[in-house]
Amino acid sequence: MKLFVSNLSFGLNENNLKKLFEAFGEVISVKLITDKQTGRSSSFGFVEMGSDLEATKAMAELNNKIIQGYSVSVTKTNERETRLRRTW
Repeated sequence: MKLFVSNLSFGLNENNLKKLFEAFGEVISVKLITDKQTGRSSSFGFVEMGSDLEATKAMAELNNKIIQGYSVSVTKTNERETRLRRTW
């Protein structure tokens, strides 16, 4: 399951985020979104967990938790819908 993590400290890096989520299970991937011009964190990112059970546990434990002075939000990502393209 892929999680959306927001309201992150600007000082938090991908390794810190991975370690935080590894306490709840296998972390498949971590991606912090950065500003293209400055390279600075945009304070949100995505974490993909090994199983839905691990992701649900991480969500329950980390949502609204204060991490480096920020109340972090952790939610399930909305899977993008496959849309058919209209051709006229």
